[in-house]
Amino acid sequence: MTIHPKIAEVTERIRERSRDSRTLYLRRLDAAKKAGVRRAGLACGNLAHGFAACGVDDKASLKGDVVPNIGIITAYNDMLSAHQPYETYPEIIRQAAREAGGVAQVAGGVPAMCDGVTQGQTGMELSLFSRDAIAMAAAIGLSHNMFDAAMFLGICDKIVPGLMIAALSFGHIPTVFVPAGPMTTGLPNGEKARIRQLYAEGKVGRAELLEAESASYHGPGTCTFYGTANTNQMMMEIMGLHLPGSSFVNPNTPLREALTKAAAKRALAITALGNEFTPIGEIVDEKVIVNGVVGLNATGGSTNHTMHMVAIAKAAGIQLTWDDFSDISDAVPLLARVYPNGLADVNHFHAAGGMSFLIRELLEAGYLHEDVKTVWGHGLAAYTSEPKLSEGGAVVWTEGARESLDEKVLAPVTKAFQPSGGLKLLHGNLGRAVIKISAVKPDRHVIEAPAKVFDTQDGLLAAFKAGELTGDFIAVIRFQGPKANGMPELHKLTPTLGILQDRGQRVALLTDGRMSGASGKVPAAIHVTPEAVAGGPIARIHNGDILRLDAVTGELDVLVDPAEFAARRPATPDLAENEHGMGRELFAMFRAHAEAAELGAGVF
Repeated sequence: MTIHPKIAEVTERIRERSRDSRTLYLRRLDAAKKAGVRRAGLACGNLAHGFAACGVDDKASLKGDVVPNIGIITAYNDMLSAHQPYETYPEIIRQAAREAGGVAQVAGGVPAMCDGVTQGQTGMELSLFSRDAIAMAAAIGLSHNMFDAAMFLGICDKIVPGLMIAALSFGHIPTVFVPAGPMTTGLPNGEKARIRQLYAEGKVGRAELLEAESASYHGPGTCTFYGTANTNQMMMEIMGLHLPGSSFVNPNTPLREALTKAAAKRALAITALGNEFTPIGEIVDEKVIVNGVVGLNATGGSTNHTMHMVAIAKAAGIQLTWDDFSDISDAVPLLARVYPNGLADVNHFHAAGGMSFLIRELLEAGYLHEDVKTVWGHGLAAYTSEPKLSEGGAVVWTEGARESLDEKVLAPVTKAFQPSGGLKLLHGNLGRAVIKISAVKPDRHVIEAPAKVFDTQDGLLAAFKAGELTGDFIAVIRFQGPKANGMPELHKLTPTLGILQDRGQRVALLTDGRMSGASGKVPAAIHVTPEAVAGGPIARIHNGDILRLDAVTGELDVLVDPAEFAARRPATPDLAENEHGMGRELFAMFRAHAEAAELGAGVF
């Protein structure tokens, strides 16, 4: 398979840019591999603590280095619909490990907050930084040096990126990520969005809104729209860290349980005690990072990954930039239409051919690197297969779909929905930003209009209710970056701006905050860097300034006299209210030390 020239070019420049940092990472990984898991070498008191609560057989197995031990890191809690199914996974994994001649222990739990619960609430200001807190919590779990392999149970927004950062910091340990799958289809996402807009206009009440939301989010599993959680699952599979075809199998089904058992047995097979030793730090190289970005663009995935993938790559010694995202997006066609890029949900995507069809199409067209390591073995071609249950209840893999079963949802490369992935880098005298245009109509890709400036999303909503948002405008929502308030998502803006656009107004959003994979039809320049609180030009925009957002040429400019604009005093709001309450005081060090969005918006 010949790789596409642009994909090859971007991969090579990432490799060159990362040469020193990747070499250092691999040198440290080799040292950790040589040291090995020192379970039998632990002092007797240490080891006794490590297996004190185990059963007799497991305890006997753990007394030496002969039997492999899996460390389970779980993000289980029963408030998150996506994570509730993980409640039973540890016992499933322990039993599967015993059947395969190994042992498994829960090494630790990590926090897992639900952005759906905290949207528009104070707690959302902890959301982005929870990624780094998750990485640290997972590292604590693995620090006991008791484990030959790791299994990570996590699925949602910041959770998988945090687990990935932790896994790569323990890059010498073979690691398998284990999904739980999406909830079954409920109220269609398009209908849910319609009810939200009607509520924002005052045409339906809270009772009707809650009924619609409850019919949409109705059971165990991830939300069915294609936001960050489901983008995570796609990326873990296309990067070779899930078992083939396992990402979008619904929870609490026989196939889902069989896949979890198979994942445990595979984790044991790739330890240093076997013949297929495959540390995660060797899997995740420049080619695998590029494969993840290709998948992100080919499916119209979450813009949150323009930060998360940078942070994940950095954890492996790889330097990924927004320019890489943009250039890959320009080359890779959009093959999926899943809400908000279309009306279908992820269950429809899976039924239409899912990951096996998507990966086959991208491989055959040269958009993916096939010659990579995966948890399943060497080569990404194995991920063009899909799992089935045998008569005995075990998983068998068969050839995946060669043709899409619904080309309105999942298209072949020859019938791509658009020639590019839809993620664009914007840059100009307002700094750098990203925009997702896969769900934005072409006649909205360029907006030139006066600025309406707000320091909070509630300020814009109040102006809407007061009837002040008339005519064409670009809404500027600033002081929403990592250093200001933790960079909460601004989903409360989506219905309101959608209403104004539907009325015929030409509107757009410019913010140093986040919108994520659920952002839709309104053009939104997000993650503006530098952020306002760090002295970014966005802090000098005045009401009425003409702004130009051009997603075709990649321009992001304020059209005023450059000297006059540079001489303006930046706005400096009082952020004291962001510093306490709902745990925010505990995250002060994160806000103080957070890097820019373009560098991953983290503290590592």
